[in-house]
Amino acid sequence: MPRAQPNAPKGGCPVKRLLLFAAVAFASISAACGGGGSTPPPPPPVGNFSNASLKGQYAYSMSGEDLNGAFIARVGSFFADGAGNISNGLEDVNSVSGVTQVSFTGGNYTIQSNGRGTLTLTNATSSLLLSITLISSNKGFMIQTDLNATSSGNFNLQSPGSFSNPGISLNYIFDVSGVDSNNPNVQAFPISMIGQIKTDGSGNVQGGTMDVNDGGALAGPLAVPTSTYAVDSNSNGTTFGRGTITINSRNFVFYIVDNTRFKLMEIDTGATLGDAVLQNGAIPTQTSAFSGNFAFLIGGSSVLGTAGPITRAGRFTADGSGNLNTIFLDDNNFGTRHSFMPSNNPTSAAYAIDTNSTVVGSGRGTLTFTEPGFNPFSFVFYLVSPTQAVIQDTSSGVVADGTMLAQAAGPISISPTTNFAFNWSGINLGSSNNFQFEEDFVGQYTPNAAANGFNGAMDFTELGSTNKNLFTNVPITVSISINGDGTGVNGYQVVTGNSPSTTFAYHAYLVDSNTILLIGFDANHVIAGTVVAQP
Repeated sequence: MPRAQPNAPKGGCPVKRLLLFAAVAFASISAACGGGGSTPPPPPPVGNFSNASLKGQYAYSMSGEDLNGAFIARVGSFFADGAGNISNGLEDVNSVSGVTQVSFTGGNYTIQSNGRGTLTLTNATSSLLLSITLISSNKGFMIQTDLNATSSGNFNLQSPGSFSNPGISLNYIFDVSGVDSNNPNVQAFPISMIGQIKTDGSGNVQGGTMDVNDGGALAGPLAVPTSTYAVDSNSNGTTFGRGTITINSRNFVFYIVDNTRFKLMEIDTGATLGDAVLQNGAIPTQTSAFSGNFAFLIGGSSVLGTAGPITRAGRFTADGSGNLNTIFLDDNNFGTRHSFMPSNNPTSAAYAIDTNSTVVGSGRGTLTFTEPGFNPFSFVFYLVSPTQAVIQDTSSGVVADGTMLAQAAGPISISPTTNFAFNWSGINLGSSNNFQFEEDFVGQYTPNAAANGFNGAMDFTELGSTNKNLFTNVPITVSISINGDGTGVNGYQVVTGNSPSTTFAYHAYLVDSNTILLIGFDANHVIAGTVVAQP
């Protein structure tokens, strides 16, 4: 989810897409990730998944780093037959070498009973290797494991009946982020763009509203100019729900999931990736119509000071009168961590839903509060529904975005009988912050009543400037410490079962009993992720 230093030549690590709907030698890897020594096997897989659980067409999107540490993004579609075979697929890739399209002619996959598995997409000259974990038969998490790049993302079951211009109709909330140039000779800066677009089902974008944070330079709310979109008319693109769309003079390729979602990747001078989700429900048009508890998770970059990766997570209560209460915030800025509690007594804690005539009804709102001794924290958000939003950090010197979800009322607890899938992503800073490399994790865990916690397994990749490493089937033990009624910050620890073992320390925000937002909270990892219950 977070991004490496944004001013590095040829780009930086991407902002990871975690919306529900993130250079060391192999010999020294043990210091960072617990490699080496003997490794006991992980617990036997538990669940009701099989190869038959992955059947149909799936759209996917991923972002990460290539072997040179430059941004890379991919978006595409594949067809799984329910018996372990991939019949075909198509993807678009954006990297410093430009935008390319790849047709896959085959492949294979395996799914264990716990939803963990592998997926390979092949053509005559290359293969894309992935580790995946199913959340359900309709969606899942994925990371790249062929070590030609490292990236993570997600996939969703597609509805081919939506593969036409009418498949995109009405208002969509979008969130895309990445870097502002794919020119290898230009220093790339992080960029985040969120907003609302209005589509008519006939190939026209009829306007909208958006906010842009380009390297810390803020612009918004901006009126989205009219433009066009079109699902491909050629048989190959049409088969996979591929099309193109222009938003604010930027060109994107998209893959339709269904009429409620499509996946976006920029294909011109920018390199951004994200989703557009159909706006639904009674979207508040005034401040008094927005209230309740919300949790959020954000990843990106700082462009001031050390100019490194940053993650933020927290929760707040909106009182229906423009005031924010019970604010928790955790911040990991390039390994420097701060936790803010309600007892810190933040000031100027306020929110507002835009009522300006040019943006009313867009679902746009703002949040702001100040912690003693720190610059103000400020955010802009766009509501997908009354309970879900995309959120952009507009604090000074920060380029970051993520998701905001309505939080259940306390007490919130985690069921001791529920299995969970997860995806974590971020930057390993090393013991002295002298080197950085991206790391991407995907896995699953299940309750262990005897240990009063959870056991499972994960795959993860680490990609440095000179070395690359893949770790598969690593056993893990997960423990969760719920504080109070669970609506504030909670403890969350992951311990690997190899020798020597590694402990990943997180702070956790429980959206409800089925969804957990995580922020890494140690000096050597700037990492964030999502944990979701499996059925």
